[in-house]
Amino acid sequence: MRRLFGTDGVRAEANTKAMRPDAILKLATAVGSYFTTHHPHQGEHRPIVVIGKDTRLSGYMVEPALTAGFISLGMDVLLLGPLPTPAVALLTHSFRAQLGVMISASHNPAKDNGIKFFGPEGLKLSDIQEKAIEDIYFSDDIPLAHASSMGKAKRIDDAQGRYLEFVKGSFPRGLRLDNLKVVVDCANGAAYKIAPRLYWELGAEVIILNDKPDGHNINKQCGATHVEGLQKAVLEHKADVGFALDGDADR
Repeated sequence: MRRLFGTDGVRAEANTKAMRPDAILKLATAVGSYFTTHHPHQGEHRPIVVIGKDTRLSGYMVEPALTAGFISLGMDVLLLGPLPTPAVALLTHSFRAQLGVMISASHNPAKDNGIKFFGPEGLKLSDIQEKAIEDIYFSDDIPLAHASSMGKAKRIDDAQGRYLEFVKGSFPRGLRLDNLKVVVDCANGAAYKIAPRLYWELGAEVIILNDKPDGHNINKQCGATHVEGLQKAVLEHKADVGFALDGDADR
């Protein structure tokens, strides 16, 4: 029986149930405790966690609560800012981190939020791992680091550029999108900066929709779950193609 994790991480309405700040803090210590035990870091450096998020207002609460929990275990935290979920998976592996975290409720409305976890290889957790973490979470016995051994947090300013170069590298060299007109609906979500930039750097003319997140308008009548605006824009601009993303840009 699942008591904490759902089909895709932990998710609830912000400030309720598992998305209360006290519950998030405890979840971070449980997950961190599991990974520092089962995936010990190499060398003298502290274990690393990378954290990305989408554009929900509640992300400002969830991110520091997670950060505090990981730091209390002696883990260093790298804050990536708004990025697509696949970018967090990639950068978890790239930074040789023990753990990656994405704060997002995907295509859900702005009032919801969620937390997805990735292991050292950038892969989502297995059912067995989630069960072990739940056991730690409900055990009320999570040892914390000594005051002299706590971790630190650092913001990674070039996280978007790192992921952008990786995605561009997957496009065949020598090919460009010149003379193509592309409409991108960013859903006011995690890819609101990086998606238009990607197509522009590959040479396309880009028409951008819903790239002004305010914390409340993510997925609101836009993006992958509401494609009517994209369809209209493709016809109006006589575009060659249109793309509709969801809140965390994994679809």
